[in-house]
Amino acid sequence: MAKSLYETLEVNENASAEEIKKAYRKLARKYHPDVNKDPSAEEKFKEINAAYEVLSNAEKKQQYDQYGDSMFGGQNFSDFARNQGNGVDLDEILRQMFGAGAGFGQRGFGGFGFDEPDLDTQASVVVPFDIAVLGGKQHISLNNDSFDIKIPEGIEHGQKIRAKGKGKSYQGRKGDLILKINIAESPIYTRDKDTLERYFDIPLKTALFGGKVEIKTLHKDITLKVPQDTKQNQKFRVKELGVLNRKSGVKGDLYLKANIVLPKLEELDSSFVEELEKHLPN
Repeated sequence: MAKSLYETLEVNENASAEEIKKAYRKLARKYHPDVNKDPSAEEKFKEINAAYEVLSNAEKKQQYDQYGDSMFGGQNFSDFARNQGNGVDLDEILRQMFGAGAGFGQRGFGGFGFDEPDLDTQASVVVPFDIAVLGGKQHISLNNDSFDIKIPEGIEHGQKIRAKGKGKSYQGRKGDLILKINIAESPIYTRDKDTLERYFDIPLKTALFGGKVEIKTLHKDITLKVPQDTKQNQKFRVKELGVLNRKSGVKGDLYLKANIVLPKLEELDSSFVEELEKHLPN
């Protein structure tokens, strides 16, 4: 009784499960369309997968060993597969022959330990500091393609985002673009997770006697009330003007550090300067 599935995998009928598996892997690697560019390799690869689907399953193998190639109308399996025409659904054929559970298509065309090609593309992009904090659009130019991506509010340095359908193409399918986010430094702000910190200028008079200072922050303009006798580097906390925590949905705080701006002596009244020099403590 002819049993051409064994011939397809180039093993004898008494081959062990391990020998069948080893033979399959060798042939699948040889004829995989990503490796073998011969036009006939794809059909051969399908036959190898189909043969392994049967011979690697004890129940299906027992059924095939009982009936052999009579299940293919007396043809060897290779001729049988080719006679089905282009685009043959071997999955459906195996279901009809061996029951509803059969079919190599369930494991995918590149199955049995051989994954389909990875169509995702890895890249990195530098995002301006304010866009990383506030969210917004970032323009990308990659592989002769140009498009905008959405940067979520509060994204952190090193995190990755996915741009659907912007990866590589293969047999009508498209992968995604996986972008690693690098955040540009700010000349004004420093960031520690959800907290922002920056200096603000305060005139000497306001630092000494108190008053109000207008400050432009990333989120909005604010008026900060400064008490008397404010010191250099003194910190002021402004709640929820920091960075959004994407997990909790709560914004961090902004810390403002006083930078006292001293007046130029030449711009002051000379008599005032003389009095100042006399009475200022050493």
